Amino acid sequence: MSAPRNSTVDVVRLVTAREIQARLRSKAFVVSAVILLVMVVVGIVVGGIAGKAAAGDTTPVAVVQGVSLPSTKGLDVTAVPDRDAAERLVRDGRVDAGIVPDGGALGFRVVGLDSAPTDVVTALSVSPQVDLLDPDALPPGLITIVGLAFGVVFFASAVTFGQSIAQSVVEEKSTRVVEILMAAIPARALLAGKVLGNSVMALGQIVAIAIAAAVTLAVTGQDNLFTLLGPSALWFVAFFAIGFVLIAALFAASASLVSRQEDVGSVTTPVMMLLMIPYFLIVFAADDPTVVGIMSYVPFSAPIGMPVRVFLGTAAWWEPIVSLLIVLVSAAVVVLVGARVYENALLRTGGRVKLREAIRG
Repeated sequence: MSAPRNSTVDVVRLVTAREIQARLRSKAFVVSAVILLVMVVVGIVVGGIAGKAAAGDTTPVAVVQGVSLPSTKGLDVTAVPDRDAAERLVRDGRVDAGIVPDGGALGFRVVGLDSAPTDVVTALSVSPQVDLLDPDALPPGLITIVGLAFGVVFFASAVTFGQSIAQSVVEEKSTRVVEILMAAIPARALLAGKVLGNSVMALGQIVAIAIAAAVTLAVTGQDNLFTLLGPSALWFVAFFAIGFVLIAALFAASASLVSRQEDVGSVTTPVMMLLMIPYFLIVFAADDPTVVGIMSYVPFSAPIGMPVRVFLGTAAWWEPIVSLLIVLVSAAVVVLVGARVYENALLRTGGRVKLREAIRG
């Protein structure tokens, strides 16, 4: 009993290694992986620079000595001896406005060049005391960016590797290579090797992106965002590791129904739709708790929805575990059904094999 088991394991290992080598030798894969990695790093760097620029953005003003201001927050103050000196700086364009003495209630007035300097007026305005009911709430813009980041990485990686699996299946089928392979190894071992090989490569890409993002956040001084993203990023990796197995099995089973590369798009369109729907949902409804809550328990969208909820802090400690179990069970069911379709349709050439026929065998 042990010999067949060891033989099957060895075969799966060989096919897995073959798939990994094929991906590494593909220039298209290497280029796309590098581009995605660079996009993530550049996005973090640009976001950090923009955030620091916005935080440190000040308006230059000339203030006559002796003028008492209610606040200088947001103002880059240059002290001058009198009004004439302040007006000269305004006319020369070295400051946006001058603040000079005045006999009114405020004790000062603002001097502009050709229009009212609204930034200066806003900075000098007296703001009332504000009590925040939820001081730890995340900005809506940050929620959207994080949701978009998870969605883009998941969608790009799943589509890249899923399409590679589909094209590989059809290529082996159209060139009759699969007939030689099937004479030596079981169809399910071939499918298992394809799924595992591409899953390893896809997971490796996700881990590389996570490490690059963590390093970039640390180097650019965005430690607070690194701390916020840490737990959700770990859950994203875990969900992707299992969720991609489900997706890979769907791509392989769908591609086994046709024998020409021209027909790959038609049979993989339903799978692409399953990937696009959660992507668009997270793009347009990342700040909607109801939508994200439903997404976090649907197998095809949980790898995006649940990490977003972990980032928001709206998921109880047990919810990611339950959601991950749902994805795991769903992946097992899809792999079993996909293996049956793959095994029954792989040697059928010519026209497109109907899904019902492939399931019935």
